[in-house]
Amino acid sequence: MKHLISIFLLFLSFSVFSDENPTVLMETSQGPIIIELYPTLAPKTVDNFLKYVQTDGFKQTTFHRIINNFMIQGGGFEVSGKKAVTFAAIENESRNGLSNKRGTIAMARTNNPHSATRQFFINHNDNHFLDAQDERWGYSVFGKVIKGMEVVDKIAMVKTGAGDKPIQTVIINRISAGKK
Repeated sequence: MKHLISIFLLFLSFSVFSDENPTVLMETSQGPIIIELYPTLAPKTVDNFLKYVQTDGFKQTTFHRIINNFMIQGGGFEVSGKKAVTFAAIENESRNGLSNKRGTIAMARTNNPHSATRQFFINHNDNHFLDAQDERWGYSVFGKVIKGMEVVDKIAMVKTGAGDKPIQTVIINRISAGKK
């Protein structure tokens, strides 16, 4: 009941956010997080993320990698542990002027800079070393937590085991589109 009231209040508060940028509500097992997306600065990345949102692609996925004071990574694995189905990889937009600061959301990828599909991470600290520098590609920031950073902090504190995998499963129940 407490989470339902929190979610209701967060939806009511959408009206105070920018009319220019879309927002999403990330409902997690640890509480709700509202994220503002930046389609002007990261159009391909935001479009890709919203495709997963619109198809309920993040429903019942997990934060599968958690490193306190660094980041929480999710969206790529179902609660069962099975790897989630992906759309095609997208072009890296890390040279968009956005920085991997605390509370920003960015795309996870492999060593191939243009390999991001569905996995994302929320920076738990200022991680400027993840930004594009000179000839080196970075990790594409495409939004920022605008409500619920205390939930991110709570998730970051979850105990982890091998491979930074949380011992207690942290579930992304659903991500839904907010006000545009």
